[in-house]
Amino acid sequence: MRAILLQMKFFLTAFLNLTKEIFPYPLRNLWLFLFGIKVPLSSSIHRGCKFFHIGKFVMGSHSVVNFGCYLDNRRGIEIGSNTAIAHNTKIYTLGHNIRSPQFETKGAAVKIGDNCFVFSNVLIMPGVVIGDGAVILPGSVVTKSVDPFTIVGGNPAKFISERNNTIDYCTKYNYWFAL
Repeated sequence: MRAILLQMKFFLTAFLNLTKEIFPYPLRNLWLFLFGIKVPLSSSIHRGCKFFHIGKFVMGSHSVVNFGCYLDNRRGIEIGSNTAIAHNTKIYTLGHNIRSPQFETKGAAVKIGDNCFVFSNVLIMPGVVIGDGAVILPGSVVTKSVDPFTIVGGNPAKFISERNNTIDYCTKYNYWFAL
């Protein structure tokens, strides 16, 4: 019975990933809500993004997840307000314990704060918390939490510098069909 329920969940996730592509913003946000994915109408998840699970995803106002992102929401993803996630970023919440003889899964939710910017091709690993106002440079691999208003980059991501903590812009990428 458990195997059947698990397979149904996989089917629902595949159905969500396939069908959400046909809806323009803001209808896509309403469709996602039916699957427990909370994206306010002032925010958007662009086409080409893939979810690993239904539900367990919350996004703040005036935020964007750009084209081609992988969103492993099996343990939960929370994205704050006025935050931008650039294209082809991958956010993971679950993996395997590589030191275990049983190779069991382990993971934790990812939280990205308000006023953050995550550049393209970034990997964010399970359990990471990215503080408010932080910037993650392109191609970085974030394995540890990031302090507020810092700029990090590299593999693994390391501190580069502080960021000005006066944020005076509003993220708006609510295009009907953005690339």
